[in-house]
Amino acid sequence: MTTSKLAIGSIIIGIIVLLIKMLAYYITGSIALYSDALESTVNIATAFAALIAVRLAAKPADDNHPYGHHKAEYFSAVLEGVMITLAAILILQEAWQGLMQPKALNAPVMGLAVNALASLINGIWCYVLIKEARRLSSPALTADGWHLFSDVISSLGVTIGVGAAILTGWYILDPLLAALVALNILYSGGKILKHSMGGLMDEAVEEAALNNIQSIIAKEASGAIQAHDIKTRKAGNLTFIDFHLVVPGQLTVSEAHDICDRIEDALEKEVQNVDVSIHVEPEEKAESNAPVIL
Repeated sequence: MTTSKLAIGSIIIGIIVLLIKMLAYYITGSIALYSDALESTVNIATAFAALIAVRLAAKPADDNHPYGHHKAEYFSAVLEGVMITLAAILILQEAWQGLMQPKALNAPVMGLAVNALASLINGIWCYVLIKEARRLSSPALTADGWHLFSDVISSLGVTIGVGAAILTGWYILDPLLAALVALNILYSGGKILKHSMGGLMDEAVEEAALNNIQSIIAKEASGAIQAHDIKTRKAGNLTFIDFHLVVPGQLTVSEAHDICDRIEDALEKEVQNVDVSIHVEPEEKAESNAPVIL
């Protein structure tokens, strides 16, 4: 399944789940179920943003964007984080009013059953989305999937809490649960923003991935002297690798080019969606503290 189809699927699922959860809120009048429904409006809006982002990110490089459009996905994820935060503020406002005036719930059993159906649909789609987003290395869909996961967890907590309020008659639990859902949403939004900002700021790959890249270079650069100034960055599903390769002065341009081709081929086989830039230098440019000495 492509990123665009997954994004469209998220929009359709989001609308269905929102309608079901709003029905549960209408039946019961529960603020906690209202908070659960309001989170689904964020799912729909961010799914639209993800669809725009993945389609834009898939466009090939052009004269105005020679490195491609991969970072467009990060803007979608940032938007999602902001919208999650706004939803949490609205829920906290409603929860505060409920704390001031707690009230009994209407038809709670039916309302919980309806809400549970929405949570089941969300849970199944969440599993599909996270699995496929990981396969496609899509930041926008990954953010959408993990937000859905937090939605499923909050919905489970809401169902248990509202059930407890019904059994005990402590209806103040309803707005308290809504407040907890809002805090959980804020936490989820913070994580998404942190990840997205890292991508926009050209954050390097993780240490394990960098060590693997260095090992590949060391293994395939036979004939060179060393590799130094190894730099990496992520842009959407693309990984950029840039480094300097020091070769003996007597090597011909063709021989140095063959070494570069061998390294690039190995990196492309091992690292998914990679763009490699190698700067060839003469031996007097060698550095004593290079990470890869051959």
